[in-house]
Amino acid sequence: MTARRFFRSFLFASQGIGTALKREQNIRFHLAAAIIVVIAGWFTVLSYTEWLVVILLIAGMIALEMVNSAIERVVDLVTAELHPLAKQAKDMAAGAVLVFAAASAIIGIIIFLPKWF
Repeated sequence: MTARRFFRSFLFASQGIGTALKREQNIRFHLAAAIIVVIAGWFTVLSYTEWLVVILLIAGMIALEMVNSAIERVVDLVTAELHPLAKQAKDMAAGAVLVFAAASAIIGIIIFLPKWF
């Protein structure tokens, strides 16, 4: 891989992030939630380890939401008709996001609540 090709891959990735932010409401919601969590973390004075966990959860949530959006687009590209397998693929991808969001919320409660009460 040449250096030019390597750096172009970052350009393509940044374009993907930009597209996701422009076109995907759920990603904008997760980004807004992430900003609130970071502000809350700042005022709560999280430990180094807690910050690592929070950052991993935020990055994981946004990345998983982008993968979900990509899967939805690929499925839509492959078939315009309502096919049971297409629905299953989209539902499973959305379910993965829901599982990660629920786990993130639980971890957030475990980290923040003891510090607030």
